[in-house]
Order: sequence, then structure tokens, then C-alpha cells
Amino acid sequence: MSESVVLDNVELGVGAKTFRFNCAIKPGSITAVTGPSGSGKSTLLNLIAGFETADSGRILIGGRDATLRHPSERPVSLVFQDNNLFAHLDLFTNVGLGIHPALKLSGEYRQAVSDALSWVGLDGFEKRLPGTLSGGERQRVAFARALVRRKPVLLLDEPFAALDPGLRQSMAQLLLDLHGQTGNTVLIVTHDPNEVRRLADEAIFVDRETILLHAPVDEFVQRDDLPSLAQFLEG
Repeated sequence: MSESVVLDNVELGVGAKTFRFNCAIKPGSITAVTGPSGSGKSTLLNLIAGFETADSGRILIGGRDATLRHPSERPVSLVFQDNNLFAHLDLFTNVGLGIHPALKLSGEYRQAVSDALSWVGLDGFEKRLPGTLSGGERQRVAFARALVRRKPVLLLDEPFAALDPGLRQSMAQLLLDLHGQTGNTVLIVTHDPNEVRRLADEAIFVDRETILLHAPVDEFVQRDDLPSLAQFLEG
């Protein structure tokens, strides 16, 4: 279950900045999106998700024009760094909201919620509240919520940034395992060159509000002609 993502001469003005994006993401791939802070990485994801609307150009998902479609109408799930869980709702409800905002869940969907929690290693946690979990466990719940939505495109905005190195590694492996099950198209924003090397099939480097490089990861990590990219890879 995967779809291509194409940004065709997309432009967006925000304040004094104008973001310009051209890229084609292969279906079923994991693409790392990296670059300096403020360069446009999150804006790129928000355009694909529909939280920002392009001033010009087109966004195609699975070959269909999604440029003006509402976020709820796009075949996309987005996982944020802060996981966006509702503190007063148990994990079953938090995950179930990914299927239906009014929680009108049939027996099949209720089972899907339990299965998703099991897949991310939280079997039996349905009645727990987010505040009783570790940071890594809360991010696992966010992954479970994205899983039950069964969308062919998964966007991850620095999902591991707040975790310690050991947890980052285990969550990265979980992402690879889940991708092996779903085969969806993944874009992940990261500031960690090791995550790029470990996770990605391809990588995008964003700088000065545009894409300076989009290449297979083996080529990406060997490029030494872009000073800002070289500085990132040395980090």
C-alpha cells in the first residue's frame, strides 16, 4: 500500500520567505528530509499533508491532484515530534481517533486498534493514560495511530528528536519493521546523519527554502560539492 508523491513547481510565500519545491518521491520508499533549521523541511511535509496550501504549482499523490484537497481527504498520515496525544484519553481512544473522530468503531476496527498497539509493543496498554508512559512509549502510540489509519503515505516530522540515543535506535528499528509490514511511502524529517544512513532509500537536502539535492542515499552521503550538506554529514 504505497503511492508516489510529486511536488511540481510548488511555491509558497510565508512572510519574507518563498519556498520552492520540485521533487518526485517513489512509491514504497523511505525518504529522509534534512537541512538547516528554518530551511523548509516541515513546510515541505505540511504542503503534502495539506496544512499549507501552495500559491502555485501542483501536488500529486498517487498521480491524483491533491493541491486543493482538505487534509482529511488526502491519503496521508502525519506523526509529529510531540506525538499530539490527548492527555485525558486512554491509549485505545487516542489510537481509535485515527480511524474515526467520533469513535464509531465496529468490532473489526476495535480489533485493529488493539492489533496496532500490539505491533508497536504496547499490548494490553489500552486503558493506560499518556501521562503514565515514557517518551518512547508515547511515540509508539503515535505510530499505532498512524498505522490504523492505513494511509499509503506516512509523514514523520522529527519523530525521535526528543528521545535519548538508545530509544532513537529502537524507534528507528520499529519504523523499519512497520514499513516492512505496510510498504507505505515514508518521508521523515531528521537532523541526524546516522538516521539518514540507517533508514533511508533516498534523501532530500533542503536549504534556503528549496531542494538543493534529492538522491539515492548512497550517492547523497558521498556528495562533497555542497558545503552545507558536507557540514551536516560531518555532524
